[in-house]
Amino acid sequence: MKYTYLGPEGTFSEAALLSVSDAAYAERIPAQSVPSALAKVRRGEVDAAMVPIENSVEGGVTATLDSIASGDDLRIIGEVLVPIRFILIGAPGVRLDEVSVVSTHSHAWAQVRGWMEETLPNAEYVPASSTAAAAVAFLDGDPGYDAAVCSPIVAEQHPELNLLATDIGDNANAITRFVLVTSAREGLPTPEPTGADKTTVVIPLPQDRAGALMDLLEQFAARGVNLSRIESRPTGESLGSYFFSIDAEGHLENQRMRNALRGLHRVSPGVKFLGSYPRADGKRPILDPHHSDEAFSQADEWVDSL
Repeated sequence: MKYTYLGPEGTFSEAALLSVSDAAYAERIPAQSVPSALAKVRRGEVDAAMVPIENSVEGGVTATLDSIASGDDLRIIGEVLVPIRFILIGAPGVRLDEVSVVSTHSHAWAQVRGWMEETLPNAEYVPASSTAAAAVAFLDGDPGYDAAVCSPIVAEQHPELNLLATDIGDNANAITRFVLVTSAREGLPTPEPTGADKTTVVIPLPQDRAGALMDLLEQFAARGVNLSRIESRPTGESLGSYFFSIDAEGHLENQRMRNALRGLHRVSPGVKFLGSYPRADGKRPILDPHHSDEAFSQADEWVDSL
């Protein structure tokens, strides 16, 4: 097996990947960005990619939502939840009170902004492709900033780095959700239902009119399918043209989900199925009896008997 992830080594994406059963013994190839990681999957250079898709503080990771929705179809086959902790790495010889420019990924910066405003109120922020990339740049010389926000894994892998501060996150309960993505090639099986599953779809808004979104959402509501995430993203085609990225509770093999997907396809034929896979938290949906598979089967039998 060959896996890729948002690199370089030491990112939270690598930590998520290492929780996959066979990843520790497989070839792991870091990618410079989420789009490049997913491009490797689409070209067949790797078997799967581990990329961030959602953060409990900042919400959806737009680079992932946009990249996974466009281009050749992909499949999500699993998810991993990683608790997020941050440290501050400095340039060699730099003290904490000397830091004036800090670099890290935009999602990381949003999660340490409070600490920064209190500790380094005058520090300037410089975006980086990943938390680890910002930190390990010090190993190659002067990257143009004084400090970097990264994960504790980076300090463990590179003890020679100048550690300035630990546990600098504003939210001690911050979690990032990662998804394992593979190609949607013909014949690839969907993971078996566990009873605690998610299904991810991308739905273009068929037309810009009053009630258009309600037409999509009622396909889920009428079948008792709860949504755990819904986000709108521009298609890039024109102003006001959007698609919706949705995580729904349930599996493709569940009758309620199959009926919801049928309804979605009638309303928006461009809907993309991105996969059904086990939930990382093992949470099972709360269902009314009339939304069970048995209730749908009995309804089908009744209609067939008429």
